[in-house]
Amino acid sequence: MTRTARVLRALGPAVARPSLREILRAAIGVGIGLMITAALAAGLRGNAPLSGLLVAPLGASAFLIFAVPNSPLAQPWSVVMGNFASAVVAILVVDLVPYVWLALPLAVAGSALAMMVLRAMHPPGGAVALSVVLAAQSGTPDFSWAIVPVALDSALLVLSGVLYTRPTGRRYPFRQSPDASIHGTRDMAPERRLGLTPDDLGALLARMNLAANIGTEDLARVLAAAEAEAAAQHIGATTAADLMSRDVVTLQPEDSAERISALFHIHRFKTLPVVDALNNYLGLVNEHDLLESLREGVADTARTIATQAQSVNLDTPLAVLLPLLSDGHQQAVPVVENRKLVGLVTRSDLIATLAHVVATAWPSA
Repeated sequence: MTRTARVLRALGPAVARPSLREILRAAIGVGIGLMITAALAAGLRGNAPLSGLLVAPLGASAFLIFAVPNSPLAQPWSVVMGNFASAVVAILVVDLVPYVWLALPLAVAGSALAMMVLRAMHPPGGAVALSVVLAAQSGTPDFSWAIVPVALDSALLVLSGVLYTRPTGRRYPFRQSPDASIHGTRDMAPERRLGLTPDDLGALLARMNLAANIGTEDLARVLAAAEAEAAAQHIGATTAADLMSRDVVTLQPEDSAERISALFHIHRFKTLPVVDALNNYLGLVNEHDLLESLREGVADTARTIATQAQSVNLDTPLAVLLPLLSDGHQQAVPVVENRKLVGLVTRSDLIATLAHVVATAWPSA
């Protein structure tokens, strides 16, 4: 690569292009979020003019919350405390420094210092500090301005983000630590037990000065996904078609709880798929769901007990099946082609395959 090519590459885009769906989700979210924030602020503050309801840096905060909701810079503490602390610092600077040319850099530098000390790094906070100094040319804002509109607007925008992101397929606020064990114990998920602890990952991010770019839990998820992908590549091009059971015992939608229980007992399965008369996949019934329905007295038919587990197709690689079948997320994965059930991959199928690979790779002496 020539020097010119290296320079051009360094100056080019540093992130992958999001999907069209994600672009639209973020753009629409920014607009809806600001609209909700303005409406709520207007309702709380009566007939105040719009210029007094919103602050300009809120546009940048909205982009972070709706476009990159997993970023540590976009989390509620960073947004609300970062903007609030920046406003307070800037008001102090304006009160103490009479010269605009000196107050501008001091306010922004002070806001950066405050945000980092408070672990509330939020880039729009610097714009909040700058806007305070510029606004002071027509009258010095008092400290109440840091609360209303700055902190109030920030909190309302965060609330808008919470209401919008989850229904549209993203998580906000993002999880600061791994989800609790599905078994109700303090043990980490199996795929995390052999890797680095959250403290190790946090120290690693701090050492590389990347703590503001990616959260510890997101890094753990990326590493786990990378390890699963690497393992799948070592195993080879194994797909659902290679692993699945093809002679599948199925349930009909009208099958009673008694028949379901009998089939579990006869075949010693833990999960049975439900299909209609045309073999279209409708859902899965597992022993836990059946027992819960019986305990609550609502057990009726397979149709009402079944849950919608994620399905795959014949070409789905092992890398996708591994996380689906790990630690109880799914007991089995239906294999579906054109809505028709063609097979079922169970944990037993997966364990048998992995055992075969291990035995082949490290044969006994």
